[in-house]
Amino acid sequence: MRIVSLAVSRKKGIRKQVVDRVVMIPDHGIEGDAHAGAWHRQVSFLAAESIEKARQTGLNVSFGDFAENIATEGIDWKAVSVGTRFRLGESVLVEITQIGKECHKRCAIFYQAGDCIMPKEGVFSRVVQGGVLHCGDRIQIV
Repeated sequence: MRIVSLAVSRKKGIRKQVVDRVVMIPDHGIEGDAHAGAWHRQVSFLAAESIEKARQTGLNVSFGDFAENIATEGIDWKAVSVGTRFRLGESVLVEITQIGKECHKRCAIFYQAGDCIMPKEGVFSRVVQGGVLHCGDRIQIV
């Protein structure tokens, strides 16, 4: 299990820009990301396999296009329970707080990508312990 993409945005509801590294701040989220703050959805995760599946249906999408902060390889996020903790890289610890989400309206992502898989396949977490993350960092269930 590993991180294959990191992405941030300054505004909510838009595609995120892929970056090489992020700083994770305890009880806040990713430094500079619009979703960071004192709430339960500080960081979002989506499986790279889900993004690839969307590509295979004909969508022209890539990492960050579904507004996920972290794309991973080797984790079936739909099978993870709320409360599960993951060690990311050397020092970051996150706790899963929500599986999927309810979309009240179609956002810019839906119109740009043609669909949005985050409501069904994405998960959200809070940052328990901070640090710096890079693409390629390992992920471990704690």
